[in-house]
Amino acid sequence: MNVNIQFKKGVLELCVLVLINRQDRYGYELAQAVSKHIEVAEGALYPLLRRLVNDGYCTTYLQESTEGPPRKYYRLSDTGRAYMTALTTEWNDFVRNVANLIEEGTPNE
Repeated sequence: MNVNIQFKKGVLELCVLVLINRQDRYGYELAQAVSKHIEVAEGALYPLLRRLVNDGYCTTYLQESTEGPPRKYYRLSDTGRAYMTALTTEWNDFVRNVANLIEEGTPNE
């Protein structure tokens, strides 16, 4: 199934926040984790991560890697955790309302 690109843009921020909340992650690791569920271009992820840091929802730190240069890890801040919780609630309400709308729109046979 080819999911509409606008759907992906709308939900990518929530997906990234949820993944970082589960554990600190570096950019490529985040891209791989998101791609297990929805197909996204890695290039779409880094501007989002920069914005999340600039908005105070995430912090970063460098950690040595055995496979190359140090990696920049992203960690959710308390503000980011509250924001993720609010987005999750909004998302669940949105999905439920759209499902109800679709169900109501089904013609009776």
